[in-house]
Amino acid sequence: MGGLTVTRRGQGAPLVLVHGYFGGAGHWRAEMDALSDRYEIIAPALAGFGESADVTAPDTIAENAALVWQALEREGIDHIALLGHSMGGMVVQEMVAQHPARVTRLILYGTGPVGLLPGRFETLDRSRERIVQDGMEPTLRRIAATWFLHGEDAPGFATCLDVGRAATQQAALAALSAWETWDGTLNLPRIIAPTLIIWGEHDRSYLRAQIDALLAGIPGARLAVLEGCAHAAHLEAPGAFHAALNGFLSEK
Repeated sequence: MGGLTVTRRGQGAPLVLVHGYFGGAGHWRAEMDALSDRYEIIAPALAGFGESADVTAPDTIAENAALVWQALEREGIDHIALLGHSMGGMVVQEMVAQHPARVTRLILYGTGPVGLLPGRFETLDRSRERIVQDGMEPTLRRIAATWFLHGEDAPGFATCLDVGRAATQQAALAALSAWETWDGTLNLPRIIAPTLIIWGEHDRSYLRAQIDALLAGIPGARLAVLEGCAHAAHLEAPGAFHAALNGFLSEK
């Protein structure tokens, strides 16, 4: 299994952005444009996705987390502010569990502590069936449409298609298996980094119960709800997303 590809841009304190399902570093273009004058944006691509599509994907969240740490160590990056979106939010929770003292601030965005995703727009078994039956491109289009309040008409939908097409079927299936066996609930009280939770109020992947579980479990965690957004809030309302992120990261 080869190493992950890491995209770096900007200067300043390191801010690591970990993408979600069917993602890649390309999901963070607006964040690189908006924040790279204050932070060094570091965007690893998870195994089998985006720029790391040539890497065989593991089938556990813990192994995904270990691969990201290995990539950061290879890049000479140690203490970090860390953001994870969706599946990436599960990965960063595991990263904190593996090396809690290395994470100075934590942002959990559109994610939750339970990988089975109760209440998701469809079951994980159904997603698995559709990947095999329909193929990757139709599955990508169908799932990505649920990430936006206005579906395929949303401005960010094309970005999701562009980035998501790099994903392999092996990675798409391995990710679903990883979610099924992951539960980070018991690790939440052990998170010592200041934590911000960002959630789009119309998210159909991670419902409010998952957000409330994060809030109840992480000491001192705070919540920013982005109105008029679904799962891909950073693409639907980048101004509000960046304001929430900047306000949290700039606190002393």
